[in-house]
Amino acid sequence: MKDLLRQRTSLKEEIEILLNNQVKLEAEASAKYLAMASWCDRNGYKNSAAYFMKQSNEEREHMLKIFSYIMTVGGTAVSPEVAAVKQEFGSFRNVFETALQSEIAVTHAINRIVTQSRKEEDYATENFLQWFVNEQIEEEDNARRAIELFDVIGEDGTGRYQIDKAVAKIGSDE
Repeated sequence: MKDLLRQRTSLKEEIEILLNNQVKLEAEASAKYLAMASWCDRNGYKNSAAYFMKQSNEEREHMLKIFSYIMTVGGTAVSPEVAAVKQEFGSFRNVFETALQSEIAVTHAINRIVTQSRKEEDYATENFLQWFVNEQIEEEDNARRAIELFDVIGEDGTGRYQIDKAVAKIGSDE
């Protein structure tokens, strides 16, 4: 069957490419968080495993939100391929440090698309991305708060147990 003829779109090719790259980045983030959840689960950190499962789901939702936007504005959304992700981490703290690095990378990528959208005078995409700009503030804050627990509580004795308990409250309204 022949593809339906798509109406013309104001979405510039470069913006479409950047958005599809972001779809892939969000898919990769979701996969990374699944690996982190599995590592935490295997190592007895059940609350942290649940936290990373939730994060994985959020990243998938972000991916779908961008994917849908591309289609809505008449672009071609590309289903992303995700390369193998790291399954092992050096320590409990390293899992959270890796998560923060991932969130910072996502923030930079979103900012690049916003910058390019302004340059291309694509105000619809810039407006759409403002939700992601605000979301990344929260995502980075949550990741930093998790790492701070290691410094505040410490890992000696029952420290890792207490950190795992505290992680369950990160990002909640409690």
